[in-house]
Amino acid sequence: MMRQIIQHFTDNDAYTFSCQYYVLQKYPRAEVEYTFFDRNQTVYPEGFAALVEEQIMMMQNVTISEEEIEFMQRKMYYLPHWYFTFLRGYKFQPGEVQVNQKNDGRLEITIRGKWFSAIMWEMPVLSIISELMHELLGDLQRYNAEQEYGRAIDKARKILQNGLVLGDMGTRRRLSFAHHEIVVRALKSVSEEMADEAAKMNSDVGQTADGIAKVDEKIGQIGRITGTSNVYLAMKYDLTPIGTMSHQLIEFEENVSGIFECNFNVMKKFSDVYDGDNGTYLYDCFGDRVFFNNLSKRMAMMFTGLRMDSGNEEEQTEKIIRKYKELGINPATKQVIYSNGLNIDRAIEIHKYVDGRVQDSYGIGTFLTCDVEGCKPMNIVIKLTRCRITEKREWHDCVKLSCDSGKTLGNPEKCAYLLKLIG
Repeated sequence: MMRQIIQHFTDNDAYTFSCQYYVLQKYPRAEVEYTFFDRNQTVYPEGFAALVEEQIMMMQNVTISEEEIEFMQRKMYYLPHWYFTFLRGYKFQPGEVQVNQKNDGRLEITIRGKWFSAIMWEMPVLSIISELMHELLGDLQRYNAEQEYGRAIDKARKILQNGLVLGDMGTRRRLSFAHHEIVVRALKSVSEEMADEAAKMNSDVGQTADGIAKVDEKIGQIGRITGTSNVYLAMKYDLTPIGTMSHQLIEFEENVSGIFECNFNVMKKFSDVYDGDNGTYLYDCFGDRVFFNNLSKRMAMMFTGLRMDSGNEEEQTEKIIRKYKELGINPATKQVIYSNGLNIDRAIEIHKYVDGRVQDSYGIGTFLTCDVEGCKPMNIVIKLTRCRITEKREWHDCVKLSCDSGKTLGNPEKCAYLLKLIG
C-alpha cells in the first residue's frame, strides 16, 4: 500500500468551496457527471488505475479540522457559518468516482453524484494522478528539495522585482504536495523580505518630500503576492486563499437558460449568493462575444473584475477595456486576472502591455508547481460533461467552448451546434 497523497481536507482550491456553496444555494438537487481529459493522451503504466482507486478509497478518512474551519471563517469571510456545519458533516464518497484503464494504457475517469457532493473531487483526483505519475516516473526520487527551493526563491524575486501582482494556482498539476509547499514557502519568504526592505528604505530616508517621493516610487514598482488557491497551504503560511469561480457554473446554466443568457444569469445568481463579495467573473466559457453581450452595467459595477483563461491576452485586454468604456466605467478601476497557462516571462510581457490601463494580476499554476528539472508536467483536467437539475429530470450534455479551440471540451455534436448558433 502506498502512502496517502491527500491528507488534508482543505488541500483543495478555494473555488471548490465557493462553487460548492453556490450549488447548495441555487441547485441543491442537481446531479452531475464529470469526465477526466488528458490533453497529452498519456499512456499510463500498467496497474495505474488500481493505484488511483487505492488513493480514492483513502479519501474516506479525510475530514475537516476545527483549525481549517477557523481559518476559512476568518479568511473566506463571504461563506456563512451554517456552511461550515455542512462541511463538518461532509464525507468523500469513493463510490462517486469510477476509474478504468483501457488496454492501450489510457485512463478513463468519471465522477457522478449530487452536484454539491461530487464537486469536491476535481482537485484531489487531479493532484493524485499527477503526483502518482511523477512518483512512478522517478521524478520524486531524483528531486532535490534544496535546489528547487532556491529556484522558487529566484522566481519569487523575479515576480516581485518586475512589479507583478501574482498568486499561486498550481494545485491540480503539481509535481507533489511537498514541492507545492516549497513553492508557497518561497513566495511568502521573498514577499516578507521585500516588505522589510521597503520598510527599511522608508526609515532610512529623511522626511524630505523628495526623499519620500523617491521611496514611494520604488516601493510602487515592487509587486505583491496575493496568496495561493490552495486553502490548506494558505492556512499553513497565513496567506489569502484566492480563487474566482469555475466554468462548470456557466456550463450547467447553459442547460437552464440557454447559451445567450447563461452568463448574465450566473452573474446575477453568483452576486445574489455572495451579496456582491467574491466578485471575479470567469468570462470565457462560451467565448467572449456571448459574454460581452451579456455584461450589463449593473453587473460590470458589481463584479470587481474578470478572469481571462483563454484567447490572446493583448486582444482580450483591448476588448475588455473597450467594453468597460462603452458602459461608462473607467477600466483602470477594474481588475483583470490573467491565468491562461502563463509563465513569469509572459506575465511580465502582459504587465508591460497593460501599462496600468486595468488592474492586472496573474494566476500561475503549473509553471510554479511543476517546473522541475527533468520533469514533464501533465496536461490533465476534469470537466463537467453532463447534468440534470433534479433527480427527476432528463440528463443534458455540458460543454465548454472557450476562446482557444484547444480548450473546447465536451460532446462534439453539441459544441458544433452551439458554435453555429453563436456564429
